[in-house]
Amino acid sequence: MRHQKHGRKFHRMKGQRQALFKSVMSNLVMRGGIQTTEAKAKEIRPRVEKLITLGKKQNIATLRILMSRLPKSAAEKIYYELSPRYKENRGGYTRIIKAGKARKDDSAKMARIEFI
Repeated sequence: MRHQKHGRKFHRMKGQRQALFKSVMSNLVMRGGIQTTEAKAKEIRPRVEKLITLGKKQNIATLRILMSRLPKSAAEKIYYELSPRYKENRGGYTRIIKAGKARKDDSAKMARIEFI
């Protein structure tokens, strides 16, 4: 049983899972919204929101932290564009919209995650 365990593993080892999250978060930041599986959307939502909250501090240390967790272009977009946009908000920067139909090949539930 998985009592008091959080996070999904997605049948991947730790490094592969971190790379998956990094690429999905980068795509979300650069495009403003992506369509992915519902499980991946629910897993990256708190991670992206924490990065935006971190970027709201607007100092060089937070920019370096963002660059360590995301590619440079995505980190700069969070720091210079997204964080100032949500300066007044205290959270809830993203929304997940469930797609009506499942993916055809494996019947995975699909969802769209985007910035508000």
